Amino acid sequence: MSRWEEKVQTILNQIGPLDEAAMAAAQARLDRLTKPPGSLGQLEAYAVRLAGIAGTVQARFPKKAVVVMAADHGVVEEGVSAYPAEVTPQMVRNFLTGGAAINALARLAGADVVCVDVGVAVDIDHPALVRKKVRYGTANFTKGPAMTRAEALEALCVGIEVAEELADRGYRLLATGEMGIGNTTSAAALLAAFTGDDPADCVGRGTGVNAAALARKAEAVRRALAVNRPDPHDPVDVLHKVGGLEIAALAGLMLGAAARRVPVVVDGFPASSAALVACRLAPRVKDYLFPSHQSAERGHRRLLALLGLAPPLHVDMRLGEGTGAVLAFHLLEAACRIRDEMATFADAGVSGPVVAEEAAQP
Repeated sequence: MSRWEEKVQTILNQIGPLDEAAMAAAQARLDRLTKPPGSLGQLEAYAVRLAGIAGTVQARFPKKAVVVMAADHGVVEEGVSAYPAEVTPQMVRNFLTGGAAINALARLAGADVVCVDVGVAVDIDHPALVRKKVRYGTANFTKGPAMTRAEALEALCVGIEVAEELADRGYRLLATGEMGIGNTTSAAALLAAFTGDDPADCVGRGTGVNAAALARKAEAVRRALAVNRPDPHDPVDVLHKVGGLEIAALAGLMLGAAARRVPVVVDGFPASSAALVACRLAPRVKDYLFPSHQSAERGHRRLLALLGLAPPLHVDMRLGEGTGAVLAFHLLEAACRIRDEMATFADAGVSGPVVAEEAAQP
């Protein structure tokens, strides 16, 4: 077993169940607040699950971050994107200088943007960039595996290491972001590989491709599956044959965060494909994941259904970068404010609900 395999297996063994006692205490607290029971819907469910993750009713997020994993994709040479591959490093520089959509939304949420080079095709020189490059982009997976199995495991470990480093620095809430021209094609290939769905039902318009490029995208996925024959029962096999480096790193981030009992908000289509990989490796990871939005990408609804995640936001976003996930930070923060700042019926001097006794049956 390689050191990468050992690291992944160690983390899988460290992912524990939610704290049932903390969840019960959180539910009891919510039921005493000045509102009808359950009237704040999913916000109450979030507060309970956050307590289960943190192991305390008073789960809080002193520091939050969106982790933007960046990598290039060899399949771009098949004409599957409306933008050229050089946009990946250009956008990474935009993240690092604070000019992207994710930077604006992260500032609003009081979150930091952590940008990680896990596989950009060129080197980028910037002091804020986290350099953990596994290789210079994936290979064109219509002609063979996107990367080696060892590289997929190493990319998983990049995500695990980033999660551990951030947890050590006091971050208690993470969001998944990604940058990689061509990554919605990889996400569609992962979805098709795991489910056997028709590639035409998995691909979407991504960066805004036209009908011809959409057809090329479906054909690229179809060829990738035929050439590589990924084993849906082996998540790492699927990942190394038709995945992406940033997708692998995001899956690792989810694993590492779950092992450290840090909740993760999942963004759109590529990030959700990473969540599918993570949950196939460790089903318990799902307890630590919070969905954010329903992407406009065709395959995203299918992915969310497979994961059993119901996103609260439906705003037709398809940008990526972690933008939808950071918007959902506000909902988790709201859940904690409700738990901490609302008065109980006793504190406020408000009469509680009247429970009528059931009439005696004859």
